[in-house]
Amino acid sequence: KAKEVDAYIVMATDPYADRVGIAIKDKHNDFILLNGNQAAALLINYLVSQWNAAGKIKGKEYIVKTIVTSELLKDIADKYQVECYDVLTGFKYIADIIKNKEGKMKFIGGGEESYGYLAGEFVRDKDAVMSCALIAETAAWAKENGKTLYEELIDIYIEFGFYKEKLISIVKKGKSGAEEIQKMMSDFRNNPPETINGSNVMLIHDFEKQKTFDQISHLRYEINLPKSNVLQFVLKDGSKISIRPSGTEPKIKFYFGVKDQLGSREDFEKVNTLLDKKIENIIQSLGIK
Repeated sequence: KAKEVDAYIVMATDPYADRVGIAIKDKHNDFILLNGNQAAALLINYLVSQWNAAGKIKGKEYIVKTIVTSELLKDIADKYQVECYDVLTGFKYIADIIKNKEGKMKFIGGGEESYGYLAGEFVRDKDAVMSCALIAETAAWAKENGKTLYEELIDIYIEFGFYKEKLISIVKKGKSGAEEIQKMMSDFRNNPPETINGSNVMLIHDFEKQKTFDQISHLRYEINLPKSNVLQFVLKDGSKISIRPSGTEPKIKFYFGVKDQLGSREDFEKVNTLLDKKIENIIQSLGIK
C-alpha cells in the first residue's frame, strides 16, 4: 500500500500504542525498516539539536537510554553538553530518572532499542502516539534541509561514527532450558573471555554484582543501578556485548554493538557490510548457538 500511494514514510504501532515501527526509503527508493536504535538516534538528534537551536540548553538538560541501547545516543548528547543517563532495561527505569530529576533538571527525551521512545515529562512511559508525531516532524525537518531520513541517518553516522547493533535471542524451553540459561550466565560471569574476535576485553560490567571490573588496571568500580542479571563486555575496539536472560520468556538475549568510521554517504553500504561481518565474527568467537 505504501508503494502504491508513494508514501514518504510508514509508521505502525503495536495494539497498546507504546511501540512504533518505522519504514523509510533508501537511496534506491525501496522501503527499509529502521531498527530501534536507528529510530532513537534520529529522534534524539532532532530533539537535542532543536533544543540547542532554540537556546534551551542551559547545562541542566538530560536524555535517558537503557544499557543495551546504542552508545550513539550518548555521543549525540555529548556534542551538545547534555547529560546521558543509562538505566536497566525497562521504561519504568527511565520514568524513575524523570521523577528523581523533577525540578532539578530538564528531560529532553529517551528511548530503548525495543522501539519505545518518549519526549517530555508528562507520560513517563513509552508513547507511540507522541513518537509518531515526532518522527513525522523529524522527517519534515530533514526534508526542509534537502535530505531524506535515510540521508539524515547516514549523516549522523558520518558525524558521530557508524554504530551497528544486532540482537540474538536463543530459546531454551522447560526446566532443563532454564538450567542451561543459568549455566551460560554463570560460565560467562565466572570465566569471562580475555579476548573476543581478537580484541581485548577492557571492561566487564556485572550488574548482578553491581561492579565494573577493569581488566587492564584490575580496579573495581561500583555500578549505581539496581541489581540485575546482566553482563556487559566492552572491547578495546569499542565493541560492546551485553548478555541477559529474558524476564518473560525462556530465552537468553545477546546484544551486539560495533562501531567504525564512515567517511561519506557513498561508503555507507561498504562499511555496513564490514560491520555485519564483524558482528558475525564476534558471534562465532563466543561460540553462541
